[in-house]
Amino acid sequence: MAGLFTPLETAKLQLKNRIVMPPMANYLCPESGQMSDALIEHYNRRAEAAVALLIVEHSYVRPDGRANKKQLGIHDDAMVPGLKRLVDEVHRRGAKTGIQITHAGSNTSAAVLGRPPLAPSAVPHPAAGGEMPQELSTADMAALKGAFAAAARRAKEAGFDMVEIHGAHGYLLNQFFSPLTNRRTDEYGGSFEKRLRFPLEVVEAVRRAVGDDYCVFCRFGADDRMPGGLTTEDARRAAPALAEAGVDVLDLSGGLCGARLDGSGFFVYLAEAVKPAVNVPVLVTGGLGDPVLANAVIAEGKADLVGIGRALLADPEWALKAQAALS
Repeated sequence: MAGLFTPLETAKLQLKNRIVMPPMANYLCPESGQMSDALIEHYNRRAEAAVALLIVEHSYVRPDGRANKKQLGIHDDAMVPGLKRLVDEVHRRGAKTGIQITHAGSNTSAAVLGRPPLAPSAVPHPAAGGEMPQELSTADMAALKGAFAAAARRAKEAGFDMVEIHGAHGYLLNQFFSPLTNRRTDEYGGSFEKRLRFPLEVVEAVRRAVGDDYCVFCRFGADDRMPGGLTTEDARRAAPALAEAGVDVLDLSGGLCGARLDGSGFFVYLAEAVKPAVNVPVLVTGGLGDPVLANAVIAEGKADLVGIGRALLADPEWALKAQAALS
């Protein structure tokens, strides 16, 4: 029976245990988006203490997709040397690392961008203060697919062990899939299949950019947690299509306005709903700071990997202490 400290072996990723530090924004970078010493130190402290995989926080694929002026960027080849410096430091400490690539869509502001945000539809984002975004044209959507692909290529060039496409927490790809933020009337809006079309095309573009042998995660918003939004039934239908398009691991989360929940194991229900529908590993995060609970999620087959977020922020040595507690 697998447990929290059982290795995970797949064709594209080998992990020493099931503990993942999920992407959590720190905004420790200069406005250029370049890597900073402070951010490297943040990840190094967690890499030293038995975490198997650290996923670096959301990094914008284009400047018009920034969520914060101090956000990390992966939008230009000039970012690669700084990203490589982080990868080398984490690898030196015995952990694997990946990076999450994203576009904020309407989940940002003109104050951050210096221009109106872009979005699937001219619909204010429920978490962004009512600011009206500009609807994307199909031509700009094609360019955005290229931006995601180029960002994934940079992640691979920098030496990351995997790349994660951000499709949750109310950012652009979540906005396309959610009926609350996608009111398009063309081939990218309306029905379930049309709303899912652009996220699938982004996955396919990323897969082509990195090749068949590189590991691709997708952070998937499996429940909008808002009336009229996406539900776990939608997630069960969409998950196999994401895997077919090229996703190797599904990283489940929820909340169109972000994962702002408290308590224990608050997203485990997403894994219970989605994992039986796919044949790829499933990662779940959310209130799993109790090692006994985190171990049970793996041992009971509810998920294959657990994301330990706030507990690792509070205590970089959480994984070592969990190992001692479970031994």
